[in-house]
Amino acid sequence: MDHDWPPDLPPLASEEPLGGGYICRAARGRLADGRRVVVKRCPYPAEAEADGLAALAAAGAPVPAVLGAAGPVLVLEEVGGPPDWPALGRAIARLHRRAGDRFGWHRDNYQGRFVQRNGWTDDWPSFYVERRVRAHLADPRVPEPLRRRLERACAGPLPALLRPRPPASLTHGDLWAANVVEGRWLVDPAVSFADRELELAYMQLANTLPAELWAAYTDEWPPDPGYEERRPALQLHKFLNNIRHFGPDRYVPRIEAVLDGYAW
Repeated sequence: MDHDWPPDLPPLASEEPLGGGYICRAARGRLADGRRVVVKRCPYPAEAEADGLAALAAAGAPVPAVLGAAGPVLVLEEVGGPPDWPALGRAIARLHRRAGDRFGWHRDNYQGRFVQRNGWTDDWPSFYVERRVRAHLADPRVPEPLRRRLERACAGPLPALLRPRPPASLTHGDLWAANVVEGRWLVDPAVSFADRELELAYMQLANTLPAELWAAYTDEWPPDPGYEERRPALQLHKFLNNIRHFGPDRYVPRIEAVLDGYAW
């Protein structure tokens, strides 16, 4: 039994490792009362992820129920079913229509191993620049010449490119195929209220989600004019996060290509 096992849950009667996952360890298990569960053991407080799942559930998104969270241990109901990518695409569009008054979130949460700084602001360009780009630049894995180029972009052309006051959409925050279960359930969120274009840019960047999901999403809510021009700039956040997780070799050239594309 985990020392941090949620005290209101029966103990595990059995468990077996689940494959996949870059940050957390996951196992499929059965509680002593017979319920089938998935147990995640994370390098961060599991309660932060439970908070995000609760927010998505309250907005009607398809997520597994949180059965318990304590310390680094998160216990979820085991979910399954046949894939339904079009239904998931429509559900994500409806999620994005759940709008807040400001950009941010009521607490910090996590993008992989690293804290995702949130807070609240009325201004989208400022939020993106400060909380999603500059937040990564002190990491020593970001090479100094690249850091200087990004700082120059943050000082003017990047915020000027972005929409000043788009709807503050509730977003999953880390939406790619590895965070979808059975083609129909969302897991592993890093939620915030953001311009939905940030989520769309990552969904397209990862290039792992099937075309029928994107088609269903765009039927429900097409991207706004100018999105394609803004999309590369909105992918800088994920490239920087990936440098911090996986090193610079693969991602520095991709960031440089974005900056070159804008002549920044």
